[in-house]
Amino acid sequence: MTAFEEFRGLVAALRGEGGCPWDKKQTLSTLAPYLTEESAEAVEAVAEGDDAHVCEELGDVLLIVSMMARVAEEEGRFSFDDCVKSISEKIIRRHPHVFGDAKFETESEIVDNWKKIKEAEKAGRGEK
Repeated sequence: MTAFEEFRGLVAALRGEGGCPWDKKQTLSTLAPYLTEESAEAVEAVAEGDDAHVCEELGDVLLIVSMMARVAEEEGRFSFDDCVKSISEKIIRRHPHVFGDAKFETESEIVDNWKKIKEAEKAGRGEK
């Protein structure tokens, strides 16, 4: 079992029978502020340049993300694997110079293409 698989089991145990009463009552809405808080703390840790603190704070972000995905899975909305699949597909779409045949000469061209792809994705969803 990988460390990540073990971690996902820990999250499941927190929310499962015999788990933590506080964790079991959380919802996406109640967890959302913690995502903002922990993300800000991770950014602060990066600014401090303390690798151990960065590692700890990134772990906290991962916990909140995993808890939120677990809640959604329990509610039949989507799973953690759905989140992973979604971001994997997005990475591949937005990096045609890595995963496709696109060729760019400069970093600026890469960023411009990224923006075009992102705008096309938004338009496809009917967003502005």
